[in-house]
Amino acid sequence: MCAKKLEFPAPVLLTTTDDVAQICAKLRQEPYVTIDTEFVREKTYWPELCLVQLGGIEDVVLIDTLAPGLDLTPLSELLDAPDCIKVFHAARQDLEIFLHLFDRLPRSMFDTQVAAMVAGFGDQVGYDSLVGSITGKAIDKAHRFSDWSARPLTPAQIAYAAADVTYLRIVYESLHSQLKKEGRLRWADAEQAVLTEEKTFRPDPRRLWEKLKARTSNRRMLGVLREVAAWREGAAQEANIPRQRLIRDESLLEIAAIRPTDTDALSRVRGVTRGFAEGRMGAGLLDAVRIGLDLPDTDLPKPSSKSDKARPSSALVAMLRVLLAAKCEEHGVAPKLVATADDLDRIAIGEKEVSPLKGWRKEVFGIDALALVNGEIALAVVEGRVVLRPVGGESFSELASGQGV
Repeated sequence: MCAKKLEFPAPVLLTTTDDVAQICAKLRQEPYVTIDTEFVREKTYWPELCLVQLGGIEDVVLIDTLAPGLDLTPLSELLDAPDCIKVFHAARQDLEIFLHLFDRLPRSMFDTQVAAMVAGFGDQVGYDSLVGSITGKAIDKAHRFSDWSARPLTPAQIAYAAADVTYLRIVYESLHSQLKKEGRLRWADAEQAVLTEEKTFRPDPRRLWEKLKARTSNRRMLGVLREVAAWREGAAQEANIPRQRLIRDESLLEIAAIRPTDTDALSRVRGVTRGFAEGRMGAGLLDAVRIGLDLPDTDLPKPSSKSDKARPSSALVAMLRVLLAAKCEEHGVAPKLVATADDLDRIAIGEKEVSPLKGWRKEVFGIDALALVNGEIALAVVEGRVVLRPVGGESFSELASGQGV
């Protein structure tokens, strides 16, 4: 914990392209820069970027992205700089914004939320909690739900926004030092790799139907659902409307079930108005239904049914869960980062192509998980802690006294 008084440069609000270009050129020469964004999204599909905060060695700046005539090209050049690490906390929404804005992701990134999970701070720890744990300072989150599109920004808003990149420098240096000392930087790099892939932020529209979890084995219904879900995604993006505001999931599921082919039938679906059904959106939706109806049987999606899978022993899964907790406690890493409930089910039925059986996760948990499934080790409690023992040879008295491996 940092006990000394923390002093940061006074934040500067930038509203001109020249000022943005000057600071971005300077920050490109630094080893790392901390970054955060403020945006609004309630009424749009794409986030409306309102503010970009940058923290450097000597500078804390807030770029007013709503300033008239502002060109953000210098910011894109900073994000492209390979030798300057871009430090975020919980980067996904920030990265989605930059990908949409510049059509590419920043280079050389570090996400302190991911790093904190690797370092043992728990699952998806919040920024304010992480700052408190590392620096002992409390951050005022009263402006978390501010309307960042309103101008002028208040002094309190500016102070709040600046805190998101000033304390982040201390958090980054502390986590980086800890992970380097413990030899876990490669763990963090492996976890952050997904943030460098555009497909993480641009999912295949024709796979979105799977998230709707239709409870049916009717492949024709699933085929229509796939087409209408893909249509909604494209239409929502084009109109810049949240997908649920355009048409809700429940309505898509009903459309896939009843398969309307005209405006009258479409207008009778819950949540679909007559005006929507008779308009351009309704016509596009009906076209998607027809595409689904015309698909050959061989092109229809197959339902994902758990009944088709081998059922793992609930007792074995429970033992794997205990093992996971014990190993993560031993290594000081968040269990959620190592294995999911589905991962444990798959390991229990003997699957090998599972994330916990690869890379650093295998070192922490996978090797012992396979040994437990194969009956090579057992779990025991010694002095209030779960420990592992090889199967065969030890007596109960030896286990109880903590003898053996």
